[in-house]
Amino acid sequence: MISMIWLSHNPHNHFDTFLERKTMKNKFNVLFAVFLGLSSILITEVHFFFLKEQSPHVVLEELFYIPLLLGAFRFGFKGGLMTYLFVSLCYLPFFFGQWSATFLDLADRVLHVLFSGVFALTAGFLSDRQKSMQKQLEKENYLAGLGQAAASIVHDLKNPLIGILGFAKRLQEGKGDVQHAANAILQSGLCMQKIVTDVLDFSRSTQLDMKEEDLVSVLLRASEVCKEKAAQEGVVVTAETPTSPVPFRMNADHFQRALVNLMDNAIDASSKGQQVQISLQVDRGPVVIQIMDQGQGMSSETMENIFVPFFTKKAGGTGLGMPIAKKTMDTHGGQIHLSSQPGQGTEVTIQFEQN
Repeated sequence: MISMIWLSHNPHNHFDTFLERKTMKNKFNVLFAVFLGLSSILITEVHFFFLKEQSPHVVLEELFYIPLLLGAFRFGFKGGLMTYLFVSLCYLPFFFGQWSATFLDLADRVLHVLFSGVFALTAGFLSDRQKSMQKQLEKENYLAGLGQAAASIVHDLKNPLIGILGFAKRLQEGKGDVQHAANAILQSGLCMQKIVTDVLDFSRSTQLDMKEEDLVSVLLRASEVCKEKAAQEGVVVTAETPTSPVPFRMNADHFQRALVNLMDNAIDASSKGQQVQISLQVDRGPVVIQIMDQGQGMSSETMENIFVPFFTKKAGGTGLGMPIAKKTMDTHGGQIHLSSQPGQGTEVTIQFEQN
């Protein structure tokens, strides 16, 4: 997954998270090792009890394979070996005295120890190999995602950069209209700034500073930001909201940018004269934000990949708008649902539980 390749702006957060996970993993491993030891001892005790009762004990011997298997799967070859040594130590008393009164009894126990050792070491070896293959696959996926992300960013930055260099060279040579060249350079710079902002937003930590804000005001501000672009495209944007404030715990800046991304997509999908309808519904149930357009709709392929980073069907798009919006809404406890048919428009529904 490409989203896994981006680092937070605060490396200390990632380092702290890594240490916490490592500590939790170590604690779990210790508890698991204790469980293996106690289960081996318990099986031995049960085995002793039934032997005293002269009951069949073949099944009880097979129970030792349970900690052997678990130890090998959890800790690999070394874990399988250590578990095998401990289980053999627990099984050692059965070699002496009344427990191995005949040659057949002794042979049975020796074969059991040998076979359990082969089983434990083989299972541990296979477990290590599987983990190694999994790590290699993850590394390859990571590198492939990194390459795809880098190529996508470079591709998006290349076109405006070519424009800047081209017009700057013309200005240097004294050719062309200065005002036109300056405006083209400015627009290319703004395009590059948007690409960089999108990448930074996408890579930012999901830990945001939250405080209670008026959801109505944030939604209306987002719609006002988009209305200028909509007017240039001949698209009408309408917003239907409650008349009274709706308190909602959020990071207003990030929330508004996510809404702008969603509204921009609706405007881009719309043709001249069409409408983009925005609504906020607050009943006793969940808080629901809807963004509906009458545009070209989305194909099944687009629907499946809409939240995949760098996937885009728009010329000049970074493919990060929808992933950023989803990430932001997830952080605020919301869920995004899409409904779309080619030629019939798209409906985006964001649902939050009351907070």
